[in-house]
Amino acid sequence: MERQIQLPTGVISGWCVPEFESLLTAFVENFTDRLELGASLALIQGDQVLVDLTGGFVDQGRQKPWEPDTLCVVHSCTKAATALCLHLLIDQGRVALTDPVSRYWPEYDQAGKGDTTVAMLLNHTGGLPALNTALKPGAFLDWDFMTETLAQAAPLWTPGTEHGYQMTTFGWLVGELVRRISGQSLGAFFRQWIAEPLAADFWIGLPSREHHRVAKLARFKPQRGMAPAAFTQHLIKDPESIPAKAYFNTGGFKADAPESYLAEFGAGGGLTNARGLARMYAPLAQQGASGDKLFMSPDQVQVMAETAVRGGIDRTLMMPTHFSAGFMKTMNNLDRPGGALESLILGSKAFGHAGAGGSIGFAEPDLGLSFGYVMNQMGPGILLNERGQTLVDALYKSQGYRHSRLGDYRP
Repeated sequence: MERQIQLPTGVISGWCVPEFESLLTAFVENFTDRLELGASLALIQGDQVLVDLTGGFVDQGRQKPWEPDTLCVVHSCTKAATALCLHLLIDQGRVALTDPVSRYWPEYDQAGKGDTTVAMLLNHTGGLPALNTALKPGAFLDWDFMTETLAQAAPLWTPGTEHGYQMTTFGWLVGELVRRISGQSLGAFFRQWIAEPLAADFWIGLPSREHHRVAKLARFKPQRGMAPAAFTQHLIKDPESIPAKAYFNTGGFKADAPESYLAEFGAGGGLTNARGLARMYAPLAQQGASGDKLFMSPDQVQVMAETAVRGGIDRTLMMPTHFSAGFMKTMNNLDRPGGALESLILGSKAFGHAGAGGSIGFAEPDLGLSFGYVMNQMGPGILLNERGQTLVDALYKSQGYRHSRLGDYRP
């Protein structure tokens, strides 16, 4: 039912069916108890919107309310959109996971990367999570420069033998394949083949005419007594480490700037809201179906759901990670020091992607549900923080799920 709740921290409004009232409660508590500034939350089953909530403000001065069409930078949630573009091309028979990257991108066959496969770029085993050479100012805004630089670079390990999260490089590595195969830029392909058919207000490259809808990000301020994640420790202690190079070697890139909104930064520059995220994942939770049409084959959806990298210390994130071909799976690291900042706990069949600061979108095929949560107050953690995970917990608990011995949610 339509709801509107007045809080000291702003108005929460939208839609929530009674079955998922616990999500509304958790969403409200994020504002009253967990320092939420502005956010949106959506849950979709097929064509039915079960939860669609917005609340708070788009600015730190708390003058402009978050509206239903407000957009926000969702950082690495963008990787799922980029991966989905390539999976659509795979499903169309235009490329295969086992193909060498150089079949479509001949310049990539340099410096020991000739055996790199398409799958390796999707599952973060390709060996290029960072670049050793310092990038020029504005490099992240220059697609050709970045793809040429990556094509020339030597991998940091033999491709396929280790894994390291391609924090910033993922968008050009996978996106250039999309461009070479389709003949369209990453943003244009995503818009034509995914966002528009699914009515998802999700952009990789946001036109200037839409910039007025963007909520500004509020930086995270570390709190005393919080155990740092291993990734953060490496950033501080070792400027020559892969984490430091992946995080700092950006050519001065600023995610929350108009020129960055325009750029097709496929690793972390997407702009959307919770409903846009949930709509993108909706057919992936329904065996590829979108309404009465088949958006993608069930077999291809199953490929996206299957774990390709399981455990082992990630060379970039410095923690055990689990990935399918382009998507995150459950990563329950709560037993590690700082593990509360290194975890994302979903259902055993679910797949999706978190974004820096705490945004999250995923498909839950067992329940036929797709989920989106977007916020502008950055939070702690490498994956989810308390705000996002609390919302995810509320979803699973409402359906009678519990934590399993394997660390994920199961009925």
